[in-house]
Amino acid sequence: MLKLEGKVAVITGGAMGNGLGIAKIFLKYGASIVVFDYSEELTNALTVLKQEYASSTIIGYKVDIRDRQMVDACFHDLIQKLGKLDIVVNNAGVCELVPFDTMSDEVRDRQFDINIKGTWNVTRAALPYLKAVKNAAIVNLSSVTGVLVADGGEVAYATTKAAIMGFTKGLAAELVKDHIRVNAILPGYIRTPMVEAMAKLSKPEDPESVINGIIAGIPMGRMGTPEELGELAAFLASDEASYITAQGIVFDGASTLPETTTMGV
Repeated sequence: MLKLEGKVAVITGGAMGNGLGIAKIFLKYGASIVVFDYSEELTNALTVLKQEYASSTIIGYKVDIRDRQMVDACFHDLIQKLGKLDIVVNNAGVCELVPFDTMSDEVRDRQFDINIKGTWNVTRAALPYLKAVKNAAIVNLSSVTGVLVADGGEVAYATTKAAIMGFTKGLAAELVKDHIRVNAILPGYIRTPMVEAMAKLSKPEDPESVINGIIAGIPMGRMGTPEELGELAAFLASDEASYITAQGIVFDGASTLPETTTMGV
């Protein structure tokens, strides 16, 4: 039996990047998936997933997770269609690099509203349905940024991702009695469209040099892939991780390991 067979999973931000990688791996392990995304890429992502996993149940909603009523309506509809919910992966998030002293309230609030309030809205809407099944799981996407490390320009983003780690622990403490496990993944650099866009913003004439500079600081010598992250998310969501809750799993190719800038010095 595939480890997610018979499970229904909501994946936010599932139309691209890490979310799409997670969606593919969940389908590989037999889950029925529901993709929440506000991007125009949603339609194309659903088409690609349905072509690759033709026998699987795949549905999607164009939803702004900042809008509580919209989120509630999507959950009500998916329960009508699929009958239950076992897993929520809170992956949706944004990052905008702006120095603290020049950051507008609008830029700050956009990151706070999507990364924190959006995760809050989705989880709150999902909770009654998760409580109705046996051995439900929530997987939150935090980051090494804000919890372990930070660079200039990341104050707002780092704050949101540290908040997600606190959210994970607090929620796990409350939900353990309901047999709902809550864990977080703390990714380092994963090669996603968001990372590539940040590289292009940093050096428009040669974004690949920015990517290579990042890789030079990762002991494993490469960035991770969304599918690799999906494997970890699938494990944490599965019954294989039945004794794990309230944890933050670092997934960074050892980028937070070195004491110095060069391994072995």
